[in-house]
Amino acid sequence: MTDTRDHLTDVRAVYERLGDLQLVDCREPYEWRAGHVEGAIHIPLNDLLAGAGTELDPAKPVAVICRSGNRSELASIMLQARGFEAYNVEGGMEAWQAAGLPFTAEDGSPGRVA
Repeated sequence: MTDTRDHLTDVRAVYERLGDLQLVDCREPYEWRAGHVEGAIHIPLNDLLAGAGTELDPAKPVAVICRSGNRSELASIMLQARGFEAYNVEGGMEAWQAAGLPFTAEDGSPGRVA
């Protein structure tokens, strides 16, 4: 049986639960513009580390994504320290793209991982 933690670290599971969670993309602005998940909240890692994220709902789980899963690991730990139920999306946008899940560029064209 899959527990909640495993469920919210897998890209397919996160995609299936997008309506039930907050997806925070902690990549840099140029990466976000190249391609991001519709409905994601863009908070670059440095901004998050400096205290950004006050718009997040503490009652709703947070899945954090970056390019490969390294920055989002740090971001999820920071959010956990602030009392959020936060999870690192393993493999990041590279895994999202590899799984064939949808994402778009800022201009509405097909997304790419930068």
